[in-house]
Amino acid sequence: MNNSLTDYLLHLADTTLILSHRNSEWCGHGPILEQDIALTNISLDLLGQSRLFYQYAAEQINNSKQSEGLKAPSPLERAGGEVDEDKLAYLRTERAYKNLLLVEQPNGDWGQTILRQYLYSQFQQLLFQQLQYHNDEHVAAIATKSLKETNYHVRWSSEWVIRLGDGTDESKQRMLHAVHELWRYTGELFLPADYETVANVDFNSIQQQWHEKVSAVFEEAALSFPEKTFMQTGGKTGIHTEHLGYILSDLQYMQRAYPNSEW
Repeated sequence: MNNSLTDYLLHLADTTLILSHRNSEWCGHGPILEQDIALTNISLDLLGQSRLFYQYAAEQINNSKQSEGLKAPSPLERAGGEVDEDKLAYLRTERAYKNLLLVEQPNGDWGQTILRQYLYSQFQQLLFQQLQYHNDEHVAAIATKSLKETNYHVRWSSEWVIRLGDGTDESKQRMLHAVHELWRYTGELFLPADYETVANVDFNSIQQQWHEKVSAVFEEAALSFPEKTFMQTGGKTGIHTEHLGYILSDLQYMQRAYPNSEW
């Protein structure tokens, strides 16, 4: 088993799963019915991407006689049988998750949720544009399929960033607060973990393009970057903020309380 590939697949899957879960918390609570549905659909897109990456990671693990690259916690080991997407999502502990810190941050208000989605989607779009040419055909196929969804996510979220940033005094202040809360987690996007060498992407190029595109949206939204920000890192290697533990307690409760339950 290629340990680095498995870890990278888990990183991609964990990131989209956690962001999907965060966005799903808005279901039924959005400020406008149409946008409530739009964000819920984005959550489903992200969940679908997560499933594809988990399925391929499980395949990598099951094809190997040993699963040393998984570094599985005891609940996953005790489950027995082959690893599948559900076990990877529900039977791993916080330190085993490799998602970006950005996506586990609280929703806050609508503006903060929108900005979090835009900052990640803009990165994901540029990442998938390179991953669609990956030498692993399965990774390339997932990226190609997901890119169509991500293009919409970028368009939808960027329009909202502009709408709120260049809107009323209150919406402007809320967006400035969102930038202040979230910007410290953007540096991790471009600092590859050891296992990301298998990605075969140019993170410097992605960072440059991301900054240009985000700058253009911020300029139109009359928003500015923080001058000096200490960037937080650790999510890619399992060091998370306190928020992830609360997410997992909700996400994993049913499977842990009633193991192997079926609907």
